[in-house]
Amino acid sequence: MTTAANRLLLGDCLEKMNEIADSSVDLIYLDPPFFTERKHKLKNRQRTKEFSFDDIWKQESSYAEFLHQRILKMRDLLKDTGSIFVHCDKMANHIVRGVLDDVFGSEFFQSEIIWQYKRWSNAKKGLLPSHQNIYFFSKTSDFSFNKIFMPYSEATNLDQILQRRTRDKHNKSIYARDEEGNIQQADAKQGVPLSDVWDIPYLNPKAKERVGYPTQKPLLLLERIIELVTNENDLVLDPFCGSGTTCVAASLTNRKYIGIDQSEDAIQLSQSRLDKPIKTESHLLKKGRKSFENANLGALQCLAGIDYNPVHRNQGIDAILVEHHQGAPVLVKIQKDTETLTQAVELLSNAMIVKASKMGFLIKTRVALGEVEAATELSFESKSEDFTIHVLETIELKLKRNISGSGL
Repeated sequence: MTTAANRLLLGDCLEKMNEIADSSVDLIYLDPPFFTERKHKLKNRQRTKEFSFDDIWKQESSYAEFLHQRILKMRDLLKDTGSIFVHCDKMANHIVRGVLDDVFGSEFFQSEIIWQYKRWSNAKKGLLPSHQNIYFFSKTSDFSFNKIFMPYSEATNLDQILQRRTRDKHNKSIYARDEEGNIQQADAKQGVPLSDVWDIPYLNPKAKERVGYPTQKPLLLLERIIELVTNENDLVLDPFCGSGTTCVAASLTNRKYIGIDQSEDAIQLSQSRLDKPIKTESHLLKKGRKSFENANLGALQCLAGIDYNPVHRNQGIDAILVEHHQGAPVLVKIQKDTETLTQAVELLSNAMIVKASKMGFLIKTRVALGEVEAATELSFESKSEDFTIHVLETIELKLKRNISGSGL
């Protein structure tokens, strides 16, 4: 049997999954009913359509059996390199984990992802719920996985980015030193490896991508899952596709998709979103809100299209490029409104001496009255080494050209 991709199937996933070939799916994401024992209803933005579904089982064992039958079939559909992500909350996570352990085996449990978010509620008593759980299991130990790196937090010391770390005899993390006792420079760093706690905002009622479906999840959440364990042209299955977020995220990331739902309204809604996808865009969401809260966002917009790590609370450096030049970090400074060009050059050059950088970029934003225009390339000599600062008015194309011309 061959599996036709990029389609939506109407019906119970237990039956419809028989139309999908075994060992053909790279990722299964499911957001099944959460065993909330409630009927869920919500109207769309125009209040012309009401979406609803029942989440009612008489007892836990009935809900567990419902999941077990379907997840057992899902395991057959996965490739040996495939993974399954199951979304749940406090009402059902113990049931879901038990079913997954039974079907896949606890040895193939990879992570329990905590999706945390801020929501405002008038909870009368008890703690305010602000997270959901996503269980990540693989079919085998040879599963597909792509490392994702997040920006360094504002609390990260600059030396932690630039200097190599090692372990002493007590297994304590220390700075690595050469034979002469000097601290060694670290190789290029891409950021902090993605953890199992994800801070992705909940869709607010006015978000452009919100369509009125009761359990709609953010596209950013599904894109992250998809990019974590699949590659382009891989096949993603959502057997409870609801509003179609998984299918839309797969399409936007150049993956194939199959969505299943037993609600005709849900299938129609999913198709409409696939025809005209709307995504809540946010520079802050993609990079991590906390990392940028106090950074100069206007200045850092100059770095759009460049792979960099932002630097906080440092007068001489605003960013460090991910790639090094001649084994040393490439520093970037953006001239502030309160700085003359001469002052900005001095701050960057001092930072380059301290950090042993051989190349830096100063993004010129203004020239003070009476100040002489700076050359586009300034060469400096320090006691240790020579270094060069490129002065640019716009960053993206010129920076790429200067770096490539320097053999980076």
